[in-house]
Amino acid sequence: SKEQPETIRCFKEFMGSVLKEGKLDTKTKELIAIGTAITARCKYCIAIHVEKALKAGATKEEILEAASVAILMGGGPAMTYVVEVKKALEEFLGDA
Repeated sequence: SKEQPETIRCFKEFMGSVLKEGKLDTKTKELIAIGTAITARCKYCIAIHVEKALKAGATKEEILEAASVAILMGGGPAMTYVVEVKKALEEFLGDA
């Protein structure tokens, strides 16, 4: 963002440090991020983390299973955001 470049830079660095390989691999962290994004109802976050999960080697089935866990924890409102997961999968894989 032009208005807050330092804030954006710092956040991106933080995100990168959290999501890099550690005790959990990046794919697992991205699947967690998808579930969290669903329960937080963040459409932008869902798309970003679906793309990153795919790049980290997650399958469509793993992503949808992570989404199911989010529904379990987030209830009905979370279920409506699985539509965003399917849209992101369609965008990055060509079908959902």
